[in-house]
Amino acid sequence: MGEEPTRRGEEPSWGEEQVSPTGKAMVQATPMDVIRIRIASFVLLFCVAVGILSAASREFWLTGVVAVIALGVVISIAFAVRKQRKLGGGPESRG
Repeated sequence: MGEEPTRRGEEPSWGEEQVSPTGKAMVQATPMDVIRIRIASFVLLFCVAVGILSAASREFWLTGVVAVIALGVVISIAFAVRKQRKLGGGPESRG
């Protein structure tokens, strides 16, 4: 509560929360990566459901299309997670 926000050029310690000059908390994940992972996980769930139903109804062409879409979604998630790992985990709580 009594902590002052870090100023530009100063390296924050591990115990402090990093804040921007406007006072907002700074996070390692970019909003675009978070959105990409959340939407992609929903699309992947939808692809699995449609894939199971299309295979059960013997619509194998639709199963193939859904499999290709699911592969693209998995690759998108993998790149977003890889980017987050490259950025690092940020400060960790020691309390």
